[in-house]
Amino acid sequence: MARKEPLLSALKGERGPPAPVRASSSSTRPRTGTGLTGPTAGPCRGSPGQPRRPTLASRKFSRVPAQRSGGSRGGEGRAGVSEPPAGPCRAVPWVPPPLSPAGHPRVPPLSLLPVGGVLRLREGSGPCTDTSPHLVSLCQLLESILRKGLRQPAWGFRRRDYWHWLEQLPTGTSGRPTPLSISIRRAGGCERTRTAQGRGRYFLRLALQGKVLAVAVRQLAQTPRLLEFYDPGSSILGSEDLREPFLSLLLVLTEIDFSLDLQNCSFLDESWLLPVCCTYETVPCRALGMVLRYVDGRVFVTKVLPESQAEVDEVVLAGDILDEINGCSLRYACPGQVGGDRGLGGPPVLPPCSPLLPPPSLQAGAVLQSLKGQPLSFRLLRWRWHNGAVFEPLLPYLKALKEKEPQFQLQHSPRHRGEGEPRQLQGGRLLYNLRYLGQTSVGTFGGKEVLEGAIPAVLERDLAAREVLFDVKEAEVLVQEKASSKLLCRHPYPSISCVGRCTWSPRIFAFCVVSSPESPDGSTFDCLVFASSSEQECEEIIGRIAAGFKHTEWFV
Repeated sequence: MARKEPLLSALKGERGPPAPVRASSSSTRPRTGTGLTGPTAGPCRGSPGQPRRPTLASRKFSRVPAQRSGGSRGGEGRAGVSEPPAGPCRAVPWVPPPLSPAGHPRVPPLSLLPVGGVLRLREGSGPCTDTSPHLVSLCQLLESILRKGLRQPAWGFRRRDYWHWLEQLPTGTSGRPTPLSISIRRAGGCERTRTAQGRGRYFLRLALQGKVLAVAVRQLAQTPRLLEFYDPGSSILGSEDLREPFLSLLLVLTEIDFSLDLQNCSFLDESWLLPVCCTYETVPCRALGMVLRYVDGRVFVTKVLPESQAEVDEVVLAGDILDEINGCSLRYACPGQVGGDRGLGGPPVLPPCSPLLPPPSLQAGAVLQSLKGQPLSFRLLRWRWHNGAVFEPLLPYLKALKEKEPQFQLQHSPRHRGEGEPRQLQGGRLLYNLRYLGQTSVGTFGGKEVLEGAIPAVLERDLAAREVLFDVKEAEVLVQEKASSKLLCRHPYPSISCVGRCTWSPRIFAFCVVSSPESPDGSTFDCLVFASSSEQECEEIIGRIAAGFKHTEWFV
């Protein structure tokens, strides 16, 4: 417990007692000269005789306090550092710091441990997320500690990293999986990381969130075979004196709640910085309208085609990366596996399977074929980072992409969006601010002809309009109350029979939905009427719902 006191005092912001100083024996201190072996340096400045300029060696003062000789007392400054005497020069020998058995200087543990980063994380309110300004620096310091003093093999092509001992940790004696073994297995089986550096970093993120990093270090200390990975003289984990304060710090880390996006790991092979991620859900169609390029195993969107489903959905931007499709990773994908360098739409023609490619990338094109007629979910990596600038690790890829396609330009916003009134933003989606005027039953026929009579019938009731948020999604339409965000109705495109507006009132539109599809007398339809703020916005909503009809026609 005595070894933990300095660390705990530092974490509490207290000043501990001054470090003990070791007094050197007066018998080892020469009476004259510079204190170095070799020829006598002669009298120094301040001593009787001819003054001379002190040499560089004579200006070095010992970290060991000088002892008093006789009745004279040399001036002493701060603890552990002796000041030059005011009288005759009595040189003090330079005492080097104690060395380890391997010849490396022992470094005080508190100078390397990330105490400040832990304190800053503890001061924050709420869980630590990927946007925390101190998370990256903390992970970098933890990684430097895990790498410090790693012994590299004398021969061989594989450079040793801390992941190589992590994956060899014993799983336990009971045979049941533990939180630590689950984290190691998950990091080792990650499809988006290929290198030991990437898998080690992914484990650190898993360990911070699962609070198992201290358990891993304890198991390392109890496994002599793995402890030999570290030089005890130049490492922290290999030295018992330095490992104990580090464990105390890891126990403090367990008091911090981490809420990290553990799926965001595709760039851990290269950097601790992680991109902004989002999910794009859409229905399969003849052509989504995304032109793709492949750069070093990453699938880039180079262009969003006009009037396509991707442009209507206003999610994908040129420069974004497709990271996965329906849970299948596209990392290290090659041309021909996800449709080639062309528009992403129908089933791509796959080349012969290569045993050198991992199964997730190998099956990416087959996934598109097997999901025909089903919704698609894309995981996108944004080219724009949290601060609005280009994601820094992406710059080499963008440079290579520019060489392949000189006309390529980063897209900053969707082109389909108008310049009218700003819309409500919710969950990263732009919603329409509309007024819900009411609804009426139109019987068993839901064609567009009924709109001419249904819209005036609703307006004649003169009901109080309700402010709503209208969301035209990839496979359905959502209507929620603006004030309370309460969901009022949800209508998938297959349940919508028609949509349109009145010629005499261009800001009012309506659509018919199936109200009782299982009625014995046949399906009946209701007509819902809405009012928009502009004619352009009304036309845009109708166009987007009509586009949803085309992309879901196989459901009807």
